[in-house]
Amino acid sequence: MGRNKYSQTEIGKIAKLLRMKCKANRLKQKEIRHVLRTEFEFNISDFNEPGKPFGPDELYAAIDRRAIQILDDATIADMKAKRERDRQKDLAQQQPTADESTDWQQALKEWNEWESGQER
Repeated sequence: MGRNKYSQTEIGKIAKLLRMKCKANRLKQKEIRHVLRTEFEFNISDFNEPGKPFGPDELYAAIDRRAIQILDDATIADMKAKRERDRQKDLAQQQPTADESTDWQQALKEWNEWESGQER
């Protein structure tokens, strides 16, 4: 799931991309959806009815029904910064330490020694 809080500036850019998507061929639509997901964390599937097209009108309908909230630019910038800090923190926790990265090498060495002893 992507975001549901955007600035008015972002909504304008998203609406423009959705207008372009509606007029584009299949390949270009795919590229536009990629931009929406990666640059704006905007997933059309979060806001539309399955099987129905999603364009600017549907975007504004989602805003009207409060599925999408519009906040000021400073709040959105703070929110993005926090998400990035959290992402970096999660990445750092996933990185193995020097001790952990050598554990598998030691285990492999022990396995190979055991396996060569079994062949005799």
